[in-house]
Amino acid sequence: MTRLPPIPLAWLTWGLLASLYFVGYFQRVAPAVMVDELMRDFAIAATLLGNLSAVYFYTYAAMQIPSGLLADAVGPRRVGAAAAVAAALGIVLFAQADSLWLATLGRGLIGASVAVAFVACMKLAGHWFPANRFATVTGISLLIGNLGGVLAGVPLSEAVADIGWRMAMLISAGVTLLLAVAVWGWVRDDPSERGYASHAHPEALANGAMSPRRSLKLVFSERDTWPLFFAGGLIAAPVLTFAGLWGVPYLVQVHGLARSEAAGFTTAMLLGFAVGGPLLGALSDRMGRRKLPYLGAALVHALGWVGFLWGPDLSSAARYLLFALIGFSAGGLIIGFAFSREVNHPGAAGTVGGVVNMSVLGFAAIQQSAMGWILDRNWQGEMVDGARIYDAAAYHAAFVWLAISALGGVASVALARETHCRLRFDADRH
Repeated sequence: MTRLPPIPLAWLTWGLLASLYFVGYFQRVAPAVMVDELMRDFAIAATLLGNLSAVYFYTYAAMQIPSGLLADAVGPRRVGAAAAVAAALGIVLFAQADSLWLATLGRGLIGASVAVAFVACMKLAGHWFPANRFATVTGISLLIGNLGGVLAGVPLSEAVADIGWRMAMLISAGVTLLLAVAVWGWVRDDPSERGYASHAHPEALANGAMSPRRSLKLVFSERDTWPLFFAGGLIAAPVLTFAGLWGVPYLVQVHGLARSEAAGFTTAMLLGFAVGGPLLGALSDRMGRRKLPYLGAALVHALGWVGFLWGPDLSSAARYLLFALIGFSAGGLIIGFAFSREVNHPGAAGTVGGVVNMSVLGFAAIQQSAMGWILDRNWQGEMVDGARIYDAAAYHAAFVWLAISALGGVASVALARETHCRLRFDADRH
């Protein structure tokens, strides 16, 4: 087998698995347009709502290392198909819940199951695409995921208004179950299963069954794993916290926007995030550098949050542009996944992807819960139709931590060492 897989076949195979990331992202940010309904249905305030939304992130983060180990040991196809079935069950449980603990259980199951999607996509990309296109392909997975977030903005807001949040969630469960069938029927872990040569590094093929203990030891002992771990989480968390939960109620309660209009602004941030991933990833691949474009994007991202918090009041058009810029620059975190892969052993590609992605969702979970706690601490007692209303000062006290997080991301990237888009494992052997 010397012929590499045709590009259309590679994209179709990889794209089906990446669709699970679309589903995961849709479920991740869906609560942002259901805030009032969830508060009323479960009689909860901001702290408990933050916890309900964040449990997705906690279980997602907790599953990242196991996901990486499973992707390395079992393969993306089996892991992805099983995860889609489990996600559909979790969505049904959440949609049918008549108590907060059942809804929390459902959200937790959704997060734990779709957790495998991004790591499995990275693992699959290493087999179906050349190494010097890894950041580009991984960036496109971020685009696909964020399109799920866009669907969870204005379209879901309108669906919730028309058919209710529970029915909207049940429909999404049916789509997820169909995806499980498609992944099982079409996806293959390596092009060799379809008669083509693999793009995977020889060490990755030779160590396909690398023991979990050795994979973790290699990844944890690598110095550059850790600044990249913190960078991804500190950059992603502000976007996922604002666009994924608290941005819509902030724009509605402080700026007096209609919910669908507010969702349009957070959608601009997610669209920027979606576009920034593949474009900045491709820029990094073309430059043959990782640290410089990643650091530049992280700095722009941090300055965007500083401008949002302490800059002048903006017109609607300017606010759209600022949110899009914040999201676009945050997309630079996709470079970190290629970066972390290059500083680690090729046989532990799935494991390192899981380790780094754990921070992306783990930090977001902490921030979502923390924002709710800060809002409740600064609540002035106003309520409308059973839902708490928070003033501008309360939101500002909470959102300060978004800028602090983004600045921490800049510092973390600055500590990483350049790879020049080459596997350090190969450089060390030469």
